[in-house]
Formats: sequence, C-alpha cells, structure tokens
Amino acid sequence: MVREIRQQERDLVDDMLGRARQAMAKVEGYSQEQVDRLCQAIGWYSSNEVTFTRLAQQGVDESGIGDRDGRPGKRFKIHGVLRDALRQKSVGIIEDLPEKGIVKYAKPAGVIASLIPMTNPALTPPVTGVYAAKARDAVIFSPHPRTAQTTNEMINVMRAACRAVGAPEDLFQCIERPSIPMTQYLMEVCDLTLATGGKPMVKAAYSSGRPAYGVGAGNSSIVIDETADIEIAAQNTRMSKTSDFGSGCSADGNIIIQKSIYDQMVAALQAEGGYLCNDEEKGLLEKAMWDEHGNRTFSTIACRPQKTAEVAGFSIPEDRKFLMVENQGQIGREHKFSTEKLTTLMALYHFDQFDDALDTVKAIYNTGGKGHSCGIYSHDDAHVDALAKVAPVSRMMVRQAQSKANAGAYTNGMPMTSSLGCGIWGGNITNENVSLKHYMNITWVSRPIPEDKPSDEELFGEFLNAEVA
Repeated sequence: MVREIRQQERDLVDDMLGRARQAMAKVEGYSQEQVDRLCQAIGWYSSNEVTFTRLAQQGVDESGIGDRDGRPGKRFKIHGVLRDALRQKSVGIIEDLPEKGIVKYAKPAGVIASLIPMTNPALTPPVTGVYAAKARDAVIFSPHPRTAQTTNEMINVMRAACRAVGAPEDLFQCIERPSIPMTQYLMEVCDLTLATGGKPMVKAAYSSGRPAYGVGAGNSSIVIDETADIEIAAQNTRMSKTSDFGSGCSADGNIIIQKSIYDQMVAALQAEGGYLCNDEEKGLLEKAMWDEHGNRTFSTIACRPQKTAEVAGFSIPEDRKFLMVENQGQIGREHKFSTEKLTTLMALYHFDQFDDALDTVKAIYNTGGKGHSCGIYSHDDAHVDALAKVAPVSRMMVRQAQSKANAGAYTNGMPMTSSLGCGIWGGNITNENVSLKHYMNITWVSRPIPEDKPSDEELFGEFLNAEVA
C-alpha cells in the first residue's frame, strides 16, 4: 500500500513549484534568439563527449542494467533534438495561414513534471530540457530511485548551462530523494506531465488530474520478405537488438521471415553474432526471464546474452551478441516469447504468403505492444503498403534499424525524441514522437475570410432530395 505524502515532502514540492514559476516569469519575455542560445547551451553542456560519457556510464553502474560501452553513443540523440528545436519557431507568431485567416502564437505549456526512467537517466533529461527551454517551460524532474544520483547530476549540468547564458537555474530542478507519494503529488500540482517509463508510471500520470503525455510498452516486430537484402537486414537487426543490450522498447523483439529465405536469414543472423537456442535452452530461458506471474525478472533485463544464459543455467560462446528462439505458432500471453523481451533476445517466426505475415503481426500485437512500432525489410511497395494498413502501430520503419530509427535519425524524417507515444492503441493521448509542439500552448487568431460554404450538391451528393422515411 502506498503511504501518504509527508508534510515535509509536500512542502519541498510546493517550494520547487514556486521557484519554477518564478524562473518561467524571468524568461517569459525572451526573444527567439535568447531562447535558441539557451537551448544551445543545454545541448552542449549535456552532450559533450566527456560529460555525457561519464553520466551515461554512471547510469549503467547505478542501475545495474544496460551496455556501459555503448550507452555513451546516445548523446547524438541530444544533437538531433537540438537540430529539430533550432529549426522551429517557439516565440510569438509561429505560423501564418493567410488563405484561412489564421495566425498562430506560441505560449509555454507551464511547469512540467518529467518522470525519468532508469534506462535513460542521462539522456531523457536533456532531451526534455532542450524542448522545454525552447518553449519557455520549467521542468521538475522525478528520477527513478535506482538512478536518482545520475539524474540529479545531469540536472545540475543543465542548471550550469542556464547560468552560462544568464538564465534562471530553477528552470530545471530535480527531486533528490524521490518517493511514489512525492511523484504523485508533483504530477497533481504541475501543469503537464511527461511520463517516460513503465505502465504503472504512465497510469499514475493519467490519473493525476492534469494533462499528461505517456508512452506505451513496445514489442517491436519486424517482417522480412524474400525481396529483402538479407545481409543488410541481419546487420540492422543485430544493431537494433544489441543497442544498450536491448533495453529500449524499440529493440527488435519478433522477426517474421518469409519461409523461402528463412534458413538464409537465420544463418545471416548467426554470422552477425546470434545464438540459436535449442528447445531445452529455450525452456530454461523462459523460466529465468519471467516469474510465475508472467512479469519480467530484473536479473535478465538489458544484459549481455552470456549473463542471460548463465542465469538460465547454460552457457554460450563469448563471441555471441544476442539470443534467438524459434517460436513458430506460439503467440499469446501464455507464450512468453511473443511478449516484450527487454534484453538481447529475439523470437523467430516464418510465413509462406504475405497475408500469413500480416496475420502473425496482428496476433503478436494483440498479445502485447499494440500502438508502439513495427518494421519491414522489403523492396516490394505493395508489401510495405499492406503492412502499414493493418499493423496497429504508431510508427513503421522501412529497411531501417528499428531502435536506431523510431525516435528520429539523421537518415529519416521522424521527429527526434526520447518519448514515443503509442496512441489510443497503447492507452496514450498521442501516437506521435513527443517533441516541441507537445511542450507548447498555441493561440489561434482568426480573421474573417471570404465565405467558404459548399453547395448542397457538394455536401449530400446523390442523397440530396432523397425520400426519407
């Protein structure tokens, strides 16, 4: 049972909220140039190689999950977010549509409660910080208890960036010793919540009585048909699955391969470092990775495949980078490998005709991960179109490494972010990549235009003057 918030904790949050509003008042009159300069300072202070590497690795050490060597590479996501932010307007008039008589003015959303996951304590705060600064918002961060120190240190870096340009430090504050009651109260008193994390966190955000952007669970599924470049598909699948040891919700979880190239594709995945488990090893993995209630066990989340295998009770060669299990026909809550894995393991399926692949995709998402993402390796546009029409997902990557592309990349047009909305499918209010526009209020100013009234014939077509019972 969650305890009631203590008065001391309530007072602390109230004090932070007051200081945040004072800080917002000081930047309310900032010009676009001042806002952009602040964003650049935040971007540099948080993402320079020395600082980000130290904090990214500290986050792995503090939480006990993730790839210590690979996580520092995530700093380039901050660069992408900064690119997107600098290319947009956020002060005064941001859009003028004379043909509609509409002019749009940007306003801050307010004080944001930002809930930080333990998987990205060094990345998510500056991503949120750049967009918030661009919109002239203030942010109070509530870290995951497992990575509170890393999150706090990153917020201190962002506060230093504010000092460097003469902006108020209290635009960014962090709860040093978080608790569930404090986080719940924070969400109740702030203007907007950004909840990046697990389902309980998102549910709490939507129950706070305040507007909230949440994200949903992933169960990323990839279709590979016989027109695919097998070598590229295997390389990208390995990159996506092994990024930060599969901790991301976009990491490839289910690989659905056309039967005519199945053996070739599996061989290509093995050449990329995959280890194909036998039936006995698969059984051991299932017992180790899920408890009796079907919940993922912490000891096998986001870790090297060697550790996962060791926990399960067998060993694999040291050069293997990820695990594979064949899971044909085994889809549903009772078949754990058809759900989100959150580690360096993927399930393999095969199909004959493309309609069979579509049925497999729909069955997997009915099990879990609906609303998040899928991908396809195909040079057949009809197949791409067919998957896009039926997949219950918010984003679909074509011939791209899923976990490197979903949240924006320099080689696609997706908005850069660290928060992926899953739409109504996933119980979220948006299915977009949460980015600058979600951090702002917009005032629409409407002037009169020439009448735009269609005729009855245009409106009712063949039903005009039809006899009605």
